[in-house]
Amino acid sequence: MSASNLEWFERAQSVIPGGVDSPVRSFRSVGGTPYTVASGSGAYVTDVEGTTYIDYVQSYGASILGHAEPRVVQAIAHAAQLGTTFGAPTPGEVLLAEEMVQRVSGLEQVRLVSSGTEAVMSAVRLARGATGRSTIVKFDGCYHGHSDALLVAAGSGVAQMGLAGSAGVTSGAVANTRVAPYNVVPTLDSSIAAVLVEPVAANMNLVAPGEGFLSALRAECDRVGALLIFDEVITGFRLARGGAEEFFGVTPDLWCFGKVIGGGLPVGAFGGSRELLSHLAPNGPVYQAGTLSGNPLATAAGLSVLAALDTAQYNELSATVSNFATQLADAISSSGLVALTPHVGPLMGLYLSLEPVAAPKNFLEATSLCENSLYRPFFHAMLRRGVALAPGAYEILFVSLAHSTNDLERTLDVAAEAALEVVSSSVGAPT
Repeated sequence: MSASNLEWFERAQSVIPGGVDSPVRSFRSVGGTPYTVASGSGAYVTDVEGTTYIDYVQSYGASILGHAEPRVVQAIAHAAQLGTTFGAPTPGEVLLAEEMVQRVSGLEQVRLVSSGTEAVMSAVRLARGATGRSTIVKFDGCYHGHSDALLVAAGSGVAQMGLAGSAGVTSGAVANTRVAPYNVVPTLDSSIAAVLVEPVAANMNLVAPGEGFLSALRAECDRVGALLIFDEVITGFRLARGGAEEFFGVTPDLWCFGKVIGGGLPVGAFGGSRELLSHLAPNGPVYQAGTLSGNPLATAAGLSVLAALDTAQYNELSATVSNFATQLADAISSSGLVALTPHVGPLMGLYLSLEPVAAPKNFLEATSLCENSLYRPFFHAMLRRGVALAPGAYEILFVSLAHSTNDLERTLDVAAEAALEVVSSSVGAPT
């Protein structure tokens, strides 16, 4: 069946709220009609009209090897032939858990779930149950999924929709959630169960942790007996073979994972020490469950991805992103538009400005750049030229191991052209 992007979107709007199953996909913050993806291969996606784009969305970081990577597809196909879900233990969940534990220092056990939101929600419940305390500290602009208690002062899609939180979230649901500025270590007290943080803030575009920020959080948690939770749904097994713990040398009490560990299929996980995880049912009083948790297709895909990633691949991707970030900033700046491309390992952001500006250190500074009306025309100028960025200024770019030198060079050429177009139409615009 052949139909245009507009026709598919109109059909979707009649049966799906807003025409999308996740708000940022609606193009609300950039305007226009979203493209509907028909297929993907490596660094590319192709829409229903047959237009192919160099893709820097990569399922918001899930596809570190690129789309439809043959080893991952083969693993999924083999697992599907044996059955897609059982509601019973399977070897795949054990193998994936063993691989994760082997890679991350201090991670002794994990519980698999079906999404990053579920992982963080469950980790917070575990932290409260294990400490007997109620209050959680999160950081302004960090997005930890859409559970009620954490959907406050969030970045990502929440910021792009212009929402401070969400209708339907009661004051009681967030009464035990405190918010602090990112890169500022809060002073804690004995009421705090846990501090929840993205080791690299990647949902307010990209904000790197300041020197000593994570280690100081660790020390402050230790001072009052609070737990430190790393939300590694994005950074986990993308920053390094052992994730943020290896990259920064700071060990949290609890980890939350997603994206990479599912190889593109719905998955999440949270974990920590055996002692801490002993509080979980069936061994302890903290209840958590899921019919599709440890799904055999997802574990097969995730295991195949992790098997393909060793230190050499992470070093290669980090070097590629470092060079690309510098070159992209230069390409955009050569056309008169200022670009900031902060990067941490393989993670990379993109902020646009008409005037020189320092890299943001927190959500307030990031917001001033994300809301300056430059990303929207730049996004569309890139898309018309065959390069797909995330449809929102608060997201980051995901370069995969499938992006070739030619892909990156083509992107640089397109970015220079797109920047020139934006500058030409932005004379006199506020910065």
